[in-house]
Amino acid sequence: MSLIGKTVLITGGVRRLGRSLALALAGKGANLILHFSSSSDIAEQTQAEIKSLGVEAYILQADFSDLSQTADVISRAVEFSPLYALINNAAIFEDLQLHETTLGDWNRHMSINLTSPFLLCQGFANSLLPNQEGRIVNILDWRALRPGSSHLPYTVSKAALAALTRSLAASLAPQVTVNGLALGAILPPSDGGDTSHIVDKIPMQRWAKVNEVSDALLFLLDGPTYITGEIIHVDGGRHLI
Repeated sequence: MSLIGKTVLITGGVRRLGRSLALALAGKGANLILHFSSSSDIAEQTQAEIKSLGVEAYILQADFSDLSQTADVISRAVEFSPLYALINNAAIFEDLQLHETTLGDWNRHMSINLTSPFLLCQGFANSLLPNQEGRIVNILDWRALRPGSSHLPYTVSKAALAALTRSLAASLAPQVTVNGLALGAILPPSDGGDTSHIVDKIPMQRWAKVNEVSDALLFLLDGPTYITGEIIHVDGGRHLI
């Protein structure tokens, strides 16, 4: 197997973890379609950086809180190139507990973190030719399989996405593999919150290296097709505690 010349759509692909994953895929010869919600200047910078690696890179804007925009993403993407893989990475992560979660908060998390990936997976599968292989990787969280009281709408949306991952693996086999990566402490929060306590709860006693996530992603995209419906934890054992 090889990613050379194959096109991968990655949502939230122009900043933070999404950008790092896109660069890793480009380094293996994949062409990228980078979805972003806002900040077109950052999207253009990431696009230029990826193209400098000798592959194609396209940018595609859509606000996943508006599902009418989500519905058009796959048809817009295949205008650039037929797709080999879809990476559902875009998500919102808000520290909300039950008593402070409004219906608007709930619906926003479900729209961006769950319903949009569902629509994208459906559209992706429908875009493939009858004998064309495809791969889907959903970016999850260790909380998805160990839900607690914090980050309530986020955690529930990711838990549902984990269930969707397994359901789609059965539905789309044997043409499409569907797997998930359940992540732990990868990057510090963008709001600059206190992270001093996080490592204490991780058996491996450290933050992840971003390349450890990209290596796991590359394995699922370029490895055995006999692996589907799996959720691999890249969390240093955090889900065990």
